[in-house]
Amino acid sequence: MASFVSGGLTLAYDEIGDPKSGRPVILIHGFASNRNENWRRLGWYGTFERKGMRFAAFDARGHGESAKPHDAAAYARDAMVGDVFALMDHLGAERADLLGYSMGARVALAAALANAARVPMAILGGIGGKLLEPGPAGTPLADAMDADDPATISEPLLKSFRQFADEQGEDRRALAACARAAHAPFSRQMLAGLPTRVLVVAGARDELAGDPAVLADAIPGARAVTLPGCDHFSAIAHGLFKASAIDFLDGVLE
Repeated sequence: MASFVSGGLTLAYDEIGDPKSGRPVILIHGFASNRNENWRRLGWYGTFERKGMRFAAFDARGHGESAKPHDAAAYARDAMVGDVFALMDHLGAERADLLGYSMGARVALAAALANAARVPMAILGGIGGKLLEPGPAGTPLADAMDADDPATISEPLLKSFRQFADEQGEDRRALAACARAAHAPFSRQMLAGLPTRVLVVAGARDELAGDPAVLADAIPGARAVTLPGCDHFSAIAHGLFKASAIDFLDGVLE
């Protein structure tokens, strides 16, 4: 297992492709997932390998083979963004394009806002217009991770996240801490001057994300792709998502 250190935590990653072939694409997975499930098993590794592209995927703190602190403060947005830049530094990459899904898309967007000069392009999957709306009251996702019996979780989407975490064998206490971390909301004002080229992709039935075009409209020059028939969990593997991402990175999707 390859690893790097960020903020005192050891994080696992894979790097594939020739380091001399240009800036890499860094893949940032979603909540309760990991690099192998989100990207390798669902065909993204193969997609990038067939294109001969250099890329790296890492397990976010609290996930997969990476360190799993149980303190919500460890999952502050600045800390998770710092992990992205720490991996770039570890790879010797001054700049990298980012591909994030759901939680990973939020991290990718925050990284671009923090230092757009290092993030020329960003693909944001599994998020949309609801990113600009107030979040739910309380900590329902954290509470779902902490529940002793998943049968007591009444909200279907929360139950799906809990079942997924259990299937992956993830540390639910670490995930609960991650879900409890306080993050300032994104706003249209924050996004209005973002120079990073952005593609927003979400499923047509993704109630968690909302309309990707609404978010894209808030970012100068951003494009949006809606995946027909997909919800939050099925969109990640969709062939149109992969094709749109590759076309965007190749400069075809203008």
